[in-house]
Amino acid sequence: MVKELMHDPIFLAGKAEIAGEDDLPIAQDLLDTLLAHKGSCVGMAANMIGVKKRIIAFLDESGRVPTYTVMLNPEIIKKDGAYDAEEGCLSLLGGPRPCKRYKSIKVRYQTTEMQVRIKTYTGWTAQIIQHEVDHCDGILI
Repeated sequence: MVKELMHDPIFLAGKAEIAGEDDLPIAQDLLDTLLAHKGSCVGMAANMIGVKKRIIAFLDESGRVPTYTVMLNPEIIKKDGAYDAEEGCLSLLGGPRPCKRYKSIKVRYQTTEMQVRIKTYTGWTAQIIQHEVDHCDGILI
């Protein structure tokens, strides 16, 4: 179900809690909401729909065919190649803001089947994931 976007910076600055199997309906709502905004957004974290759980959904361009991916409890375990970027966010008013990102990241996460995976991402997809993991950690750009 498509949810309303959260714009309260105090709520968004709170850290998200670990997600479990009972939170899979939230993951689906997050994906539905992202797809409803796909013309202006490439990633979302659950707190953007008002739920403080470590769940992200994003456009994954790392394969041959772009797909939408959902991660539960994503954790960046390795980063390499720092660079300066500017990013905007549907939850925050105003234009793009400066931030530091990494060209390559290694992420440990759970699938919607609750299986643990570790995968390396680079480029644009890595940047999207970093932005959404920051949301989970209560970091606003």
